[in-house]
Amino acid sequence: MAYPAGLDPMIFAEVPLAEAEGALLAHAVTVGARRIPKGTPVTLALLAELSTAGVSRLWIARPEPCDVGEADAAARLGAALAGPGVAARPPVHGRTNLEAVHPGLLLMEGIEPANAAAEEVGIATLPPFSPVNAGDLVASVKVIPFALPAAVLDRVLDFRPRLEVRPWRAGLKARILVTRLEGAESKGKDKAIDVTTARLAALGVAATVEAGIPHAPSPLARALSRADEPLVLVAGATATADRRDVIPAAIEAAGGRVERVGMPVDPGNLLVLGRRGETMVIGLPGCARSPKRNGLDLVLERWAAGLEVRSADVAGMGVGGLLEGSGAAVPWGWR
Repeated sequence: MAYPAGLDPMIFAEVPLAEAEGALLAHAVTVGARRIPKGTPVTLALLAELSTAGVSRLWIARPEPCDVGEADAAARLGAALAGPGVAARPPVHGRTNLEAVHPGLLLMEGIEPANAAAEEVGIATLPPFSPVNAGDLVASVKVIPFALPAAVLDRVLDFRPRLEVRPWRAGLKARILVTRLEGAESKGKDKAIDVTTARLAALGVAATVEAGIPHAPSPLARALSRADEPLVLVAGATATADRRDVIPAAIEAAGGRVERVGMPVDPGNLLVLGRRGETMVIGLPGCARSPKRNGLDLVLERWAAGLEVRSADVAGMGVGGLLEGSGAAVPWGWR
């Protein structure tokens, strides 16, 4: 990048051996069978060894007094990025890795402007709202050159880039309502119960199941009215195809409101999002019968981490919401 007037960057050049003392090797060099890695301080002893080997010029990096070395810069960036639930590891070769301290949802802010502020710094993260487990690598920050001006580092830090792993809330409870069509077998829906219960358990949510509810607005509305858990999931006998369908109609009949029918996530398009008082009501999409990652996971994870989930939040899930076949079906071993 172009530096402001008066701000001299680190010297990086090929120079005669006589001018290299006290600098750092810009590139690894091989002397006989010995490989000397880049970043090694150029000492008189090293210069003598190189001269004996016939080397006359050397690529070196020489930081200026105003520069911050790569290790110190990476450590400062790691400390700034490590918000609640995130730990920064000691820097190695100008790189600091950041790991999750506990299970939860990865949140972030200021990453894009910080990366745009200086090409010398690269902050790579998992996607926002990724579910992670303790010890998972959530980000890596790399200082590209051997050193960078303190003013450049300060410019990056001015954007206050920050990562947080929001833990799953403790003691959460949910109710799963399962509807049935008259005369229909329940085998397929039993699978939905098992998979949904396991999906909730992975987030620390204890679930109670109420099955056999007729698939009609009135009986489902009565079941919704009886539920006092903060989350109610409705596994419908048929998928919701319209705001006037059974699940949305039952939410309204129970005194609730339907916030959204459908989501821009695949699989998961047919999810219904509603609210009855302080209770969030979700009509399950058909793909909820599969343990593969789908739109239901995106909603449940945010709720379990204590984040609001409204229609606008669901609308924003479309970018990155093509889950099936993208390699994100079961990310990082998550279930």
